[in-house]
Amino acid sequence: MDKIKLEILDISPSQVQAGSFTMVLGEEGGNLRLPIIIGMFEAQAIAIASENIESKRPLTHDLFVSFSSSFDYTVEEILITNIDDGVFYSKIVCSDGIRQKNIDSRPSDAIAIALRFNAPIYTTRHVLDEAGVNTEDIGDESEQEEKPKKTVTVKVEGAKPLSEFTMSELTSKLNESLENEEYENAAKIRDEIERRN
Repeated sequence: MDKIKLEILDISPSQVQAGSFTMVLGEEGGNLRLPIIIGMFEAQAIAIASENIESKRPLTHDLFVSFSSSFDYTVEEILITNIDDGVFYSKIVCSDGIRQKNIDSRPSDAIAIALRFNAPIYTTRHVLDEAGVNTEDIGDESEQEEKPKKTVTVKVEGAKPLSEFTMSELTSKLNESLENEEYENAAKIRDEIERRN
């Protein structure tokens, strides 16, 4: 099977499905992009792992890591295997060094777990041919490269921009977001704090 390595390029609110997010995976070293609609909780789990945010309590994907580690299993890779009627299918490839097991999974959950194991993400040529978008077909490639990688856009209606808050207010809001397990907001606030330092 010809596997193609992917990387996470962007996660942002979906323009086509309210309450959902669009995760864009990119072909490593290529122009093909694979957009996948995912749920809010999965987007949050991916954002937390991408931004290296530690939650006060383990989330579901963190429990998978603890469970598999306790049985000496590790995740070797994620493979997005198929698309059928707009639905993506994937496998989590696990190993204890002797046996290898494949676990069926939604791509969003598989990727959230892969990030926690620093495991690579792959797909097949068939999936990219079926659902991939070529950036050369939709505009100038230089414009595409200007987009920041691994971003999560969170829009809060009626809220003033983070740039208008003082550092002490930002620190307070960061602690409040972490306390309420609002990790997407926490990542955005943390980025604003780091930008000023």
